[in-house]
Amino acid sequence: MRILLCSHWFSPSFGGVETISKILAEEFTRAGATVTVVTNTPGPEEDLVYTVVRQPSHKTLRGLARDSDVILQNLISLRTLISLIPSRKPIVVTHQSWLRRTDGTRGLENYAKLLALRACHNVSISKAIAKSLPVDSVVIGNPFEAKAFEGRRDTPRDRDIVFLGRLVSDKGCDLLLHALAELKPKGLTPSLTVIGDGPEMSTLKALTVQLGLTAQVEFLGAVQEGRGEIVARHRIMAVPSVWAEPFGVVALEGVASGCALVSSSQGGLPDAVGPCGLYFPNGDVKALASALEQVLTDPVLRANLISAGSEHLEKFQPAFIAARYLDLFRGLMAS
Repeated sequence: MRILLCSHWFSPSFGGVETISKILAEEFTRAGATVTVVTNTPGPEEDLVYTVVRQPSHKTLRGLARDSDVILQNLISLRTLISLIPSRKPIVVTHQSWLRRTDGTRGLENYAKLLALRACHNVSISKAIAKSLPVDSVVIGNPFEAKAFEGRRDTPRDRDIVFLGRLVSDKGCDLLLHALAELKPKGLTPSLTVIGDGPEMSTLKALTVQLGLTAQVEFLGAVQEGRGEIVARHRIMAVPSVWAEPFGVVALEGVASGCALVSSSQGGLPDAVGPCGLYFPNGDVKALASALEQVLTDPVLRANLISAGSEHLEKFQPAFIAARYLDLFRGLMAS
């Protein structure tokens, strides 16, 4: 099977789409497919088990499409679709986010993408994304970097709570700090490790001082290597996103590390967290504080949440997710 995997962002850029595309390219190749990745991300030539074509012209892209058996576009791009549709090959679009603006409205580009979906076969990364689309889609969750977290579930825990994510307002790290402040009058002063960087870093550090949490909170900045080892030192991972996350690979990383989860409840996070955490309404600091208190003070509850992790993670292992895509591709090729 010849697969053309279109990923607007790709290595050496670092982010969610890039990581998912890299995992899928590796797993498709491991399963015996011939994979070509096309991307707009510049970068050096690399010795990989698949081919990477960077910043192709429309002519080159059309030729690659004609030579493929199936096309996977990881996150819809109209510019790329224009070159792919004339090939008349099966085109699968994986929807990694909402097809709307951050304020919930839709612009001309969003409507153009929605129209283009009718020429494609659609995959949603969560039930929430599937529900938001005006076309039918297959729900296939995102894989996670399993190797970075294997063997971590029995790591000794000397820290309480970890936050892992980009430091932007949507991710809710400020909400988490306010929740810690809510717990102090109850005599609860759990440690918090913040892993990540972003434009809110200085604001969050100032808020930590303002709330009197400097003895509890440690900011590590961005960590790309060894984050599995760091996360696994914690009892709880908090995912306090204010906006409705489309999915939440970070939650899978927390589960794989042996953490109990405390997560906001909207969007696709329940798909990623599953039975491994407690939920609270997005943006509700008191509900977040209450959920943290329960997991911090009830070791039986915490153990039950953690024990559900192994079975839950099976559905998101890279080889399992790749197999679901390959089954879909074979069905489309046969029809």
